[in-house]
Amino acid sequence: MRFQNLTMNNAPLFTNDTIVFGLLMLALGLIFYTESIKTGFWPKFYKIVPGLFVAYMVPAVFTTIGLIAPEWETTNEKGEIIEHSTNLYYVSSRYLLPAALVLMTLSIDLKAVFNLGWKALIMFFTGTIGILIGGPIAILIISSFSPETVGGVGPDAVWRGLSTLAGSWIGGGANQTAMLEIYGYNQKLYGGMVFVDIVVANIWMAIILIGIGKSKKIDSWLGADTTAIEELKEKVTAFSEQVKRNPSLTDLMIIAGIAFGTVSFAHLCSGFIAPIFNDLVAAIENPTTRNIFTFLGSKFFWLISLSTIVAILLSFTKAKNYEGAGASKFGSVFIYILVASIGMKMDLTLIFDNLGLIGIGVVWMSIHAGLLILVAKLVKAPYFFLAVGSQANVGGAASAPIVASAFHPSLATVGVLLAVFGYAIGTIAAIACTILMQMAAAS
Repeated sequence: MRFQNLTMNNAPLFTNDTIVFGLLMLALGLIFYTESIKTGFWPKFYKIVPGLFVAYMVPAVFTTIGLIAPEWETTNEKGEIIEHSTNLYYVSSRYLLPAALVLMTLSIDLKAVFNLGWKALIMFFTGTIGILIGGPIAILIISSFSPETVGGVGPDAVWRGLSTLAGSWIGGGANQTAMLEIYGYNQKLYGGMVFVDIVVANIWMAIILIGIGKSKKIDSWLGADTTAIEELKEKVTAFSEQVKRNPSLTDLMIIAGIAFGTVSFAHLCSGFIAPIFNDLVAAIENPTTRNIFTFLGSKFFWLISLSTIVAILLSFTKAKNYEGAGASKFGSVFIYILVASIGMKMDLTLIFDNLGLIGIGVVWMSIHAGLLILVAKLVKAPYFFLAVGSQANVGGAASAPIVASAFHPSLATVGVLLAVFGYAIGTIAAIACTILMQMAAAS
């Protein structure tokens, strides 16, 4: 047995990744089956709740009731605590996500993507500003009736911990780590901030996914012009129909070769490039400047960037014709697996474990969302730009393509491009946010 002579502390019912993966795939299969039913209860259900949201929430329910878990602890016979975790999210994000981006980008019309216009950037920067000002405003609001929630001194100061949220919600993991280094938050308390990050960001992503199912009504309320987005969809769909064929085994193997060959190349190159930039950044004397460029030493940043660049280059070759054999459909399969692996990181009962910090996070994210809605209404930006602009900040390269591809597989690249941009400005914007949060905490 795997845990012989071990005492289970908080282990789920299923700890074997093979079993957990099978359970997630069965859930996804059942979701797609019920979504395909055209009569009775299910059409009404999926008209209200998008299938992608269900694919996200079902694993969260599995985690909540103790069937599966992203991580758990055991105690050996010596009384030592041993930490365990699933590898499913790592595999999904490091292998299946870049493969999905390759397959979804093969048929992209890059000119049409750029024709989406300035509103995409406006909404991205609005999302950034929403996070930047949301933190200090949230501190001011919460401190008015619960000052102890935003208190602490020295390394234990809450504003220092919240700086890591700013880094994560504007850039990503590398930016979050940079903020932890810059402001020296007590690492024993850091897990609480990671928890707030996971809970609040996932709740907001769930809301965005629900909105996708009502995007036409939302666009109508916003008065949005979706012409450029629809033209891009139509171009890709028309091309797909033009080259559509019944895929042969050769087609399927070539598609797999293109996808995972590119992922392999990206892993190989990122393994060389990231350490080089890591050394270059480490040599920068000014600590603030050094931490601003920390993301360049992230292997994940280079993995996603290189996979996307190679895929864009392939879109100018005959490789794009494999869209006719279902390339983007395979990419969508990988995306749904990633969605399920993200969903299993969410234990719904933990929302009530640290209500003070969760409250700060919810107020913070509400300001971010409110500003996005306001600006989208003013500039008549489509819901697509609002959703992807937000996730390019809050979720980064792991979730922005998921949200973008939920509108149409051809739009996944838009999510990636904005998310990569988020990495670049994440630390600078997070530092500005932290300065404001420090001032708000001291007031």
